[in-house]
Amino acid sequence: MTAFGGDEVVRMSADAWRPCSAERYRLGEGARWHEGRLYFVDLLGGTLHSCGPGGPGDDVRREAALGMPLGAVAPVAGRPGEWIAAAGPGVALLRPAREPHWIARPEADAPRPMRMNDAACDPAGRFWATSMATEATEGAGSLHRVDPDGSAHRVLTGLTVPNGPVFDGSGRTLYLADSARGVIEAYPVDPGTGRLGAPRPLVHLGRNEGRPDGMAVDDRGYLWVALWGAGRVHCYDPAGGLRESVAVPTAHVSSIAFGGGRMYVTTALHRLTAPGPYAGAVLARPSAVTGPPAAPYRPLPP
Repeated sequence: MTAFGGDEVVRMSADAWRPCSAERYRLGEGARWHEGRLYFVDLLGGTLHSCGPGGPGDDVRREAALGMPLGAVAPVAGRPGEWIAAAGPGVALLRPAREPHWIARPEADAPRPMRMNDAACDPAGRFWATSMATEATEGAGSLHRVDPDGSAHRVLTGLTVPNGPVFDGSGRTLYLADSARGVIEAYPVDPGTGRLGAPRPLVHLGRNEGRPDGMAVDDRGYLWVALWGAGRVHCYDPAGGLRESVAVPTAHVSSIAFGGGRMYVTTALHRLTAPGPYAGAVLARPSAVTGPPAAPYRPLPP
Protein backbone atom coordinates (compact mmCIF):
# COMPACT_ATOMS: atom_id res chain seq x y z
CA MET A 1 0.00 0.00 0.00
CA THR A 2 1.47 3.32 -1.04
CA ALA A 3 0.53 6.92 -1.56
CA PHE A 4 3.56 8.04 -3.55
CA GLY A 5 5.98 6.38 -5.90
CA GLY A 6 9.60 7.23 -6.63
CA ASP A 7 11.50 9.48 -9.01
CA GLU A 8 9.66 8.05 -12.03
CA VAL A 9 6.47 9.96 -11.19
CA VAL A 10 5.44 12.33 -14.01
CA ARG A 11 4.31 15.72 -12.67
CA MET A 12 2.22 18.01 -14.87
CA SER A 13 1.43 21.68 -14.30
CA ALA A 14 -1.99 23.30 -14.16
CA ASP A 15 -1.37 25.59 -17.14
CA ALA A 16 -3.12 23.57 -19.86
CA TRP A 17 -6.59 23.40 -18.27
CA ARG A 18 -9.44 25.34 -19.92
CA PRO A 19 -13.07 25.70 -18.75
CA CYS A 20 -15.65 23.91 -20.89
CA SER A 21 -18.28 26.59 -20.28
CA ALA A 22 -18.84 29.83 -18.40
CA GLU A 23 -21.00 28.08 -15.79
CA ARG A 24 -19.72 27.29 -12.31
CA TYR A 25 -21.35 24.47 -10.34
CA ARG A 26 -21.89 24.06 -6.60
CA LEU A 27 -20.67 20.47 -6.62
CA GLY A 28 -19.72 19.18 -10.05
CA GLU A 29 -19.42 15.38 -10.03
CA GLY A 30 -19.83 12.19 -12.03
CA ALA A 31 -17.89 13.02 -15.22
CA ARG A 32 -18.71 10.38 -17.88
CA TRP A 33 -17.83 10.21 -21.59
CA HIS A 34 -20.69 8.88 -23.72
CA GLU A 35 -21.27 9.01 -27.48
CA GLY A 36 -18.91 11.91 -28.09
CA ARG A 37 -20.06 14.10 -25.21
CA LEU A 38 -19.05 14.69 -21.61
CA TYR A 39 -21.89 14.20 -19.12
CA PHE A 40 -21.67 15.41 -15.52
CA VAL A 41 -23.91 16.40 -12.63
CA ASP A 42 -24.24 19.26 -10.20
CA LEU A 43 -24.84 17.00 -7.21
CA LEU A 44 -26.32 19.59 -4.86
CA GLY A 45 -28.29 21.27 -7.65
CA GLY A 46 -29.78 17.94 -8.73
CA THR A 47 -29.08 18.57 -12.42
CA LEU A 48 -27.51 16.58 -15.26
CA HIS A 49 -25.49 18.45 -17.90
CA SER A 50 -23.45 17.70 -21.01
CA CYS A 51 -21.01 19.48 -23.28
CA GLY A 52 -19.51 18.80 -26.69
CA PRO A 53 -15.85 18.08 -27.38
CA GLY A 54 -15.06 21.26 -29.28
CA GLY A 55 -13.71 23.37 -26.44
CA PRO A 56 -15.03 26.14 -24.19
CA GLY A 57 -18.71 26.87 -24.72
CA ASP A 58 -19.28 24.00 -27.17
CA ASP A 59 -22.96 23.04 -27.07
CA VAL A 60 -23.48 22.99 -23.29
CA ARG A 61 -26.86 21.48 -22.37
CA ARG A 62 -28.92 20.88 -19.26
CA GLU A 63 -30.21 17.34 -19.75
CA ALA A 64 -32.35 16.85 -16.63
CA ALA A 65 -33.35 18.50 -13.34
CA LEU A 66 -34.49 16.27 -10.47
CA GLY A 67 -35.05 18.63 -7.56
CA MET A 68 -33.01 16.36 -5.27
CA PRO A 69 -29.31 15.48 -4.94
CA LEU A 70 -28.03 13.67 -8.05
CA GLY A 71 -24.77 11.79 -7.55
CA ALA A 72 -23.99 10.13 -10.89
CA VAL A 73 -25.59 8.51 -13.92
CA ALA A 74 -24.87 5.77 -16.46
CA PRO A 75 -26.48 5.27 -19.88
CA VAL A 76 -29.05 2.50 -20.37
CA ALA A 77 -28.13 0.13 -23.20
CA GLY A 78 -30.49 0.16 -26.17
CA ARG A 79 -32.52 3.11 -24.87
CA PRO A 80 -31.16 6.39 -26.29
CA GLY A 81 -31.57 9.30 -23.91
CA GLU A 82 -32.32 7.11 -20.90
CA TRP A 83 -30.11 7.06 -17.81
CA ILE A 84 -29.90 5.12 -14.59
CA ALA A 85 -29.18 7.49 -11.74
CA ALA A 86 -28.02 7.45 -8.14
CA ALA A 87 -30.30 10.17 -6.77
CA GLY A 88 -31.97 11.20 -3.54
CA PRO A 89 -32.54 8.06 -1.44
CA GLY A 90 -32.02 5.50 -4.19
CA VAL A 91 -31.73 4.49 -7.84
CA ALA A 92 -34.04 5.66 -10.62
CA LEU A 93 -34.40 5.54 -14.38
CA LEU A 94 -34.42 8.98 -16.03
CA ARG A 95 -36.46 8.95 -19.21
CA PRO A 96 -37.00 11.90 -21.59
CA ALA A 97 -40.14 13.92 -20.81
CA ARG A 98 -41.25 11.48 -18.10
CA GLU A 99 -41.07 11.34 -14.33
CA PRO A 100 -38.22 9.29 -12.79
CA HIS A 101 -39.02 5.61 -12.42
CA TRP A 102 -37.67 4.37 -9.09
CA ILE A 103 -35.98 0.98 -9.11
CA ALA A 104 -35.16 1.06 -5.39
CA ARG A 105 -35.02 3.56 -2.52
CA PRO A 106 -32.83 1.75 0.00
CA GLU A 107 -32.14 4.85 2.10
CA ALA A 108 -35.68 6.22 2.23
CA ASP A 109 -36.38 4.84 5.71
CA ALA A 110 -32.90 5.25 7.20
CA PRO A 111 -32.70 6.51 10.82
CA ARG A 112 -30.82 9.64 9.67
CA PRO A 113 -30.94 11.79 6.51
CA MET A 114 -29.12 9.96 3.71
CA ARG A 115 -28.38 10.53 0.03
CA MET A 116 -26.80 8.63 -2.83
CA ASN A 117 -23.29 9.74 -3.75
CA ASP A 118 -21.27 8.19 -6.61
CA ALA A 119 -22.06 5.39 -9.06
CA ALA A 120 -20.98 3.51 -12.20
CA CYS A 121 -21.70 0.33 -14.14
CA ASP A 122 -19.44 -2.69 -14.43
CA PRO A 123 -18.73 -4.32 -17.83
CA ALA A 124 -21.50 -6.89 -17.20
CA GLY A 125 -24.11 -4.10 -17.03
CA ARG A 126 -24.73 -3.98 -13.27
CA PHE A 127 -25.12 -0.55 -11.66
CA TRP A 128 -23.14 0.08 -8.47
CA ALA A 129 -24.04 3.10 -6.33
CA THR A 130 -22.83 4.43 -3.00
CA SER A 131 -24.81 6.15 -0.27
CA MET A 132 -23.80 8.32 2.69
CA ALA A 133 -25.32 10.35 5.51
CA THR A 134 -25.94 13.96 4.52
CA GLU A 135 -23.84 14.98 7.55
CA ALA A 136 -21.16 12.38 6.66
CA THR A 137 -21.82 10.35 9.81
CA GLU A 138 -19.01 7.87 10.30
CA GLY A 139 -19.87 4.37 9.09
CA ALA A 140 -23.39 5.23 7.90
CA GLY A 141 -22.70 4.74 4.19
CA SER A 142 -23.13 1.71 1.96
CA LEU A 143 -22.40 0.28 -1.47
CA HIS A 144 -25.43 -0.94 -3.43
CA ARG A 145 -25.71 -3.06 -6.59
CA VAL A 146 -28.60 -3.08 -9.06
CA ASP A 147 -28.59 -6.19 -11.26
CA PRO A 148 -29.93 -6.36 -14.83
CA ASP A 149 -33.14 -7.98 -13.52
CA GLY A 150 -33.82 -4.81 -11.50
CA SER A 151 -33.11 -6.36 -8.10
CA ALA A 152 -31.21 -4.15 -5.65
CA HIS A 153 -28.70 -5.36 -3.07
CA ARG A 154 -26.80 -3.64 -0.25
CA VAL A 155 -23.37 -5.28 -0.61
CA LEU A 156 -21.12 -3.26 1.73
CA THR A 157 -21.83 -1.26 4.91
CA GLY A 158 -19.73 0.73 7.39
CA LEU A 159 -18.53 3.30 4.83
CA THR A 160 -18.47 7.03 5.51
CA VAL A 161 -18.02 8.99 2.25
CA PRO A 162 -17.75 6.24 -0.41
CA ASN A 163 -16.59 7.32 -3.86
CA GLY A 164 -15.67 5.63 -7.09
CA PRO A 165 -16.82 2.96 -7.67
CA VAL A 166 -14.92 2.02 -10.85
CA PHE A 167 -13.88 -1.24 -12.52
CA ASP A 168 -10.96 -2.51 -14.52
CA GLY A 169 -11.62 -3.57 -18.10
CA SER A 170 -12.26 -7.20 -17.22
CA GLY A 171 -14.80 -6.34 -14.52
CA ARG A 172 -12.85 -8.50 -12.08
CA THR A 173 -11.58 -5.63 -9.92
CA LEU A 174 -13.65 -2.93 -8.22
CA TYR A 175 -11.87 0.16 -6.92
CA LEU A 176 -13.68 1.93 -4.09
CA ALA A 177 -12.57 5.01 -2.14
CA ASP A 178 -13.72 6.13 1.29
CA SER A 179 -12.92 9.83 1.11
CA ALA A 180 -13.31 10.41 4.85
CA ARG A 181 -10.66 7.78 5.61
CA GLY A 182 -8.37 8.77 2.74
CA VAL A 183 -8.19 5.19 1.44
CA ILE A 184 -8.77 3.33 -1.82
CA GLU A 185 -9.29 -0.44 -1.77
CA ALA A 186 -9.41 -3.00 -4.58
CA TYR A 187 -12.07 -5.72 -4.38
CA PRO A 188 -12.06 -8.89 -6.45
CA VAL A 189 -15.37 -9.31 -8.29
CA ASP A 190 -16.98 -12.47 -9.62
CA PRO A 191 -17.97 -11.19 -13.10
CA GLY A 192 -20.80 -13.70 -13.33
CA THR A 193 -22.57 -12.90 -10.07
CA GLY A 194 -21.15 -9.55 -8.90
CA ARG A 195 -20.11 -11.08 -5.61
CA LEU A 196 -17.21 -9.25 -3.92
CA GLY A 197 -14.18 -10.86 -2.30
CA ALA A 198 -12.00 -9.52 0.49
CA PRO A 199 -10.54 -6.05 -0.24
CA ARG A 200 -6.88 -5.32 -0.90
CA PRO A 201 -5.52 -1.99 0.43
CA LEU A 202 -4.26 0.03 -2.53
CA VAL A 203 -3.67 3.69 -1.56
CA HIS A 204 -3.66 5.62 1.71
CA LEU A 205 -3.48 9.42 1.58
CA GLY A 206 -2.45 11.58 4.49
CA ARG A 207 -4.69 14.47 5.52
CA ASN A 208 -2.48 17.05 3.77
CA GLU A 209 -2.53 15.07 0.50
CA GLY A 210 -6.23 15.55 -0.26
CA ARG A 211 -9.17 13.14 -0.14
CA PRO A 212 -9.76 10.55 -2.91
CA ASP A 213 -12.99 11.40 -4.73
CA GLY A 214 -14.18 10.37 -8.20
CA MET A 215 -12.07 7.88 -10.18
CA ALA A 216 -11.58 6.45 -13.67
CA VAL A 217 -9.62 3.56 -15.15
CA ASP A 218 -7.78 4.24 -18.42
CA ASP A 219 -7.21 1.87 -21.33
CA ARG A 220 -3.91 0.70 -19.81
CA GLY A 221 -5.65 -0.35 -16.60
CA TYR A 222 -4.24 2.54 -14.56
CA LEU A 223 -6.42 4.20 -11.91
CA TRP A 224 -6.95 7.99 -12.01
CA VAL A 225 -8.16 9.71 -8.84
CA ALA A 226 -9.51 13.24 -8.31
CA LEU A 227 -8.09 14.61 -5.05
CA TRP A 228 -10.59 16.79 -3.22
CA GLY A 229 -8.90 19.64 -1.37
CA ALA A 230 -5.52 19.15 -3.04
CA GLY A 231 -6.04 20.58 -6.53
CA ARG A 232 -4.59 17.44 -8.11
CA VAL A 233 -5.32 14.29 -10.04
CA HIS A 234 -3.20 11.21 -9.34
CA CYS A 235 -2.61 8.18 -11.53
CA TYR A 236 -1.81 4.83 -9.88
CA ASP A 237 -0.78 1.53 -11.37
CA PRO A 238 -2.73 -1.61 -10.34
CA ALA A 239 -0.27 -2.22 -7.48
CA GLY A 240 -0.89 1.25 -5.99
CA GLY A 241 2.28 2.94 -7.24
CA LEU A 242 1.94 6.61 -8.13
CA ARG A 243 2.73 7.18 -11.83
CA GLU A 244 1.49 10.69 -12.62
CA SER A 245 0.44 13.76 -10.65
CA VAL A 246 -1.48 16.48 -12.51
CA ALA A 247 -2.05 19.88 -10.94
CA VAL A 248 -5.50 21.49 -11.30
CA PRO A 249 -6.00 25.26 -10.80
CA THR A 250 -8.63 24.92 -8.05
CA ALA A 251 -8.67 22.94 -4.82
CA HIS A 252 -11.83 20.81 -4.92
CA VAL A 253 -11.37 18.34 -7.79
CA SER A 254 -14.21 15.82 -7.72
CA SER A 255 -14.23 13.49 -10.75
CA ILE A 256 -12.30 12.65 -13.92
CA ALA A 257 -13.01 11.27 -17.40
CA PHE A 258 -11.24 10.81 -20.74
CA GLY A 259 -12.65 11.34 -24.22
CA GLY A 260 -12.10 13.11 -27.51
CA GLY A 261 -8.36 13.52 -26.90
CA ARG A 262 -8.92 15.29 -23.60
CA MET A 263 -8.80 14.74 -19.87
CA TYR A 264 -11.81 16.25 -18.09
CA VAL A 265 -12.32 17.07 -14.43
CA THR A 266 -15.26 18.42 -12.49
CA THR A 267 -14.68 20.81 -9.59
CA ALA A 268 -16.76 22.47 -6.88
CA LEU A 269 -17.59 25.78 -5.25
CA HIS A 270 -18.86 23.84 -2.24
CA ARG A 271 -17.00 24.55 1.02
CA LEU A 272 -14.67 27.17 -0.44
CA THR A 273 -14.69 30.46 1.47
CA ALA A 274 -12.69 32.31 -1.20
CA PRO A 275 -13.24 30.50 -4.52
CA GLY A 276 -10.95 31.39 -7.38
CA PRO A 277 -11.93 31.81 -11.05
CA TYR A 278 -11.81 28.06 -11.81
CA ALA A 279 -13.73 26.83 -8.75
CA GLY A 280 -16.88 25.00 -9.84
CA ALA A 281 -15.76 24.78 -13.46
CA VAL A 282 -15.65 21.70 -15.66
CA LEU A 283 -12.09 21.76 -16.99
CA ALA A 284 -10.40 20.05 -19.94
CA ARG A 285 -6.85 19.66 -21.17
CA PRO A 286 -5.30 17.78 -24.11
CA SER A 287 -4.36 14.22 -23.19
CA ALA A 288 -2.66 11.29 -24.90
CA VAL A 289 -4.22 8.99 -22.30
CA THR A 290 -7.42 7.30 -23.43
CA GLY A 291 -10.17 5.61 -21.48
CA PRO A 292 -13.27 3.59 -22.29
CA PRO A 293 -16.65 5.33 -22.54
CA ALA A 294 -19.11 5.01 -19.69
CA ALA A 295 -20.25 1.40 -19.30
CA PRO A 296 -24.05 1.09 -19.67
CA TYR A 297 -26.67 -0.52 -17.50
CA ARG A 298 -28.02 -3.56 -19.34
CA PRO A 299 -31.56 -4.35 -18.18
CA LEU A 300 -33.07 -7.70 -19.06
CA PRO A 301 -35.74 -7.59 -21.77
CA PRO A 302 -39.26 -7.15 -20.36
